[in-house]
Formats: sequence, C-alpha cells, structure tokens
Amino acid sequence: MKTIYIVRHAKSSWEYEGIDDIDRPLKKRGIKDSYLVSEFLNTKIKRPDVFITSSATRALSTAVIFSNNFGYPLSNLLIKKSLYSFSDGYLVKTIKALDDGFDSAIIFSHDHGINDFVNKYGDAFIPHVPTCGVIAIKFENNHWKSIKKGKTILQEFPKKIRNLKK
Repeated sequence: MKTIYIVRHAKSSWEYEGIDDIDRPLKKRGIKDSYLVSEFLNTKIKRPDVFITSSATRALSTAVIFSNNFGYPLSNLLIKKSLYSFSDGYLVKTIKALDDGFDSAIIFSHDHGINDFVNKYGDAFIPHVPTCGVIAIKFENNHWKSIKKGKTILQEFPKKIRNLKK
C-alpha cells in the first residue's frame, strides 16, 4: 500500500512589488499555519518516507517548517522545479515516478493542480484545498506507477485545527 500526503503551500504574501511569482514569501499567517498544521499532523501520522517540494519560495518555506517539525533531514528534502505548476500533470508524474521503496510521501505544491489531483485520485470530493491544507490518499498498490483511484483518509485544514484548539 502507498500513501500520499498533498500539502498546498501556506498563505503567501503579495506585499512585495517587482518580485516574480515563484519568489513570493510566506505571510506571517502562512508561517503560523505551517507550524500549526505540521505540529498537529505530527501527532496524527507517522513521518512520511520522503518529502518533496516545489521550488517556489512559498512551497519550499512550508516544506522546511514541516520537515523541521517531523524531524526530517533538510538535506534529504527533494526540490522539484516541475512542481511549480498549476496543473496536476507534473504532480501525477512526480508521484508515479516515486521509488517503490517509499511507502509514503508528502508533496508541497500549488492550487488547481492539487485540487484536480485529490478529486481525480481520491474518493471524496473536495471543492477547494485551502492554503496549508493537507489531503492524504491511500492506494491499494505496491507500485507508485500503477496508482489509480485511492481512498481519501485525511483532510486537515488550518481553520479546522484552530477550531479544535478553542
């Protein structure tokens, strides 16, 4: 069995003029949400075998916070330029190319591609994955390249976690 955790990068800032979209940093709220969600998730799941992120600053920053909170070595964090895409094509290619020695993976990517992927490959319709939202899908496969429809086993969003803590 294989399990994929898909994380939409945390809330990014639009306050800096003249920087490329790929270089947009996290807002304070994005940093707080990254800590909140990763600390919560770390109490709920076993650390994924591999961490992979888009090269965009906002996704990479989210991945670094999650890596630190899960005790995942930053030197092992895989950065994929191809994940800086807003379609699910590169996300699917990245997942299907994973080494079968990994039973679980966590990928940090972007809107649209994530929404398309979780609705195509999971069994629960999710209208919109918010920033720093995490969706997990379990597949009854032994090989990543043969994944098809899986079971959506986790949906965690910052707002939901904040409400639990009230």
